[in-house]
Amino acid sequence: MRKIMVTLKRVVDYNVRVRVKPDGSGMATEGLKMSVNPFDEIALEEALRLRERGEASEIVAVAIGGDECQQQLRTGLAMGADRAVLVKADSEVQPLAAAGILLEIAKKEKPDIVIMGKQAIDDDCNQTGQMLATLWDRPQATFASEVRLDGGTARVTREVDAGLETIEVELPAVITTDLRLNEPRYIKLPDIMKARSKPLETLAVGELGLPAVPSLKSVGYEPPAQREKGELVENVAALVGKLRERGLVT
Repeated sequence: MRKIMVTLKRVVDYNVRVRVKPDGSGMATEGLKMSVNPFDEIALEEALRLRERGEASEIVAVAIGGDECQQQLRTGLAMGADRAVLVKADSEVQPLAAAGILLEIAKKEKPDIVIMGKQAIDDDCNQTGQMLATLWDRPQATFASEVRLDGGTARVTREVDAGLETIEVELPAVITTDLRLNEPRYIKLPDIMKARSKPLETLAVGELGLPAVPSLKSVGYEPPAQREKGELVENVAALVGKLRERGLVT
């Protein structure tokens, strides 16, 4: 039976408004509610549904970060993952470094499928899945809105600019999830209690032989400019006149 590896990233909850620190050195996240990246929740839900259909036997949740990421891994275990792996990294882990870490975990776990969110809502990079597939030298199916397995292949319907595209990829493969793939299940209290006894392995980045030093350095942060107040015009001619004044039409 197949093994599925799912990534879970710790991010500020999507219902929380994040602000830039007064000195512009980063985002003020102290005291804010942290959650599993929503796209990663969708990835885990899809893995669970594949197992419930008898198309997978084991689901391994993987997170990269500090000890606080255990909270998100326990959430994944409560949803239904069989076990979890935390790769401890004290510094910021950017997409390429994350892909390299996940590659080493994939070599160790030998999953048939890696399912991950298409992007994280904190940086919106949308890079790690593609980078992992490249480093792993395996096919990728990004922006999945439907996943069907057939023997040694996965049939994936993707959301693209022109509509929907269906492709087939050989397994092992990397699949990244879009919003419309599914709706993650609600976690019940008994499942939260059971998750406490499920195995959670901890590894240090150094044990994988990889540096976690960021390759890019953020020099400053600033909030987006405030939107200008709208102006009402009496008719179309006045609207065109205003646009001409601003050089938007000729």
